[in-house]
Amino acid sequence: MIDDDRGFAQVLERRLDGASWDYWRLDGAVRPAELMALKLNAVLVDLSLFEADPWAFLQCLRELMPGLAILVCSQNSTVAQRVRGLRLGADDWISKPAHPEEVMARIEAVVRRRLRIANPVADFGPAVFGELEVRGEQFQAFVDGQGLGLTRREFELLQALIDADQLVIERDELYRRVWGYEMAHGDRSVDVFVRKLRAKLSSASPDWNYIHTHFGVGYRFAACPAGADDDPVAPAATNPSRVLTSVRKTDRPDGKVARDRATWGSSAPIRVRETHK
Repeated sequence: MIDDDRGFAQVLERRLDGASWDYWRLDGAVRPAELMALKLNAVLVDLSLFEADPWAFLQCLRELMPGLAILVCSQNSTVAQRVRGLRLGADDWISKPAHPEEVMARIEAVVRRRLRIANPVADFGPAVFGELEVRGEQFQAFVDGQGLGLTRREFELLQALIDADQLVIERDELYRRVWGYEMAHGDRSVDVFVRKLRAKLSSASPDWNYIHTHFGVGYRFAACPAGADDDPVAPAATNPSRVLTSVRKTDRPDGKVARDRATWGSSAPIRVRETHK
C-alpha cells in the first residue's frame, strides 16, 4: 500500500490485520524497481503521491512487473484520468472514500485474475511436454506418474521457461521473473538452479532434452528427443555473427529502448526478447 492518507490507511490496515494479510505500507513515492524485491502480489497506490509524473510510474511498474495486480486508489479523479490509468497498466481504479471491505474484495478479484493469466496450467489441467507432465496446482512435475521432487524455486524456474513459449530467456530476465528483483553482477543463481533442474529432468526422463542452453544469451525450454537432428541446442544457433537485431523505441517516458533480437539457427528463428536501459 502506497498511501499517505493516515485515516484511510489505518482503517484498511485493521481489516488487513484481521484477515491475516501480509503487507507493507509506504507513505511516500518510491521507484518501481524498489518494489521488485518485495515479491508482491498486488500494489494499492494513490497516484497523487507521484506529483512529478504519476503516469510514468504506473507505466514503468507495469513493464517491470507484468504479473503484478495494480490498483489505483485516489480521490477527486476525472473520467479521463481513470481511463488513462487503466490503459497505462492499472487493473482497477478505486475512488476514495472507499469501504475497506470493498477495497480488499477488489484486490482479491484482481489477484485471482492475474493468477489465472500467469498460471493457465492450474485452470486447465496438467500440461504435457514429451514425457514430462507439469501440474501447476501442485507446483510439481511428473514422469510416468512419479514426481520429480522439485523445490518451489525449481518449479518456478521451470514454469518461467515454459511460459516463454519456446523463446530464449536471458539470465537476468529469468532472475527477475523467478526471484523477483534485479540480479547482482556475477550472481550465478540461475545457472546453479538450471543445473539442478536439468539433473532431475535427465534422471527421470533420460531420452528427452527439455532445457537448452544458448551460450552467452540464456536458456530455452523445448521438449525434443535426445540426439534429434533438429535439437535447438546447437551452438550455431547462438553465434553472435548470426544475430539479427531490430530496434523499436517504446512510448516510455524514461527513454528506454526495447529490442527484439532474432537468433537464427538451422531451422526456424529463435526469438530473444530483451529490454535495455
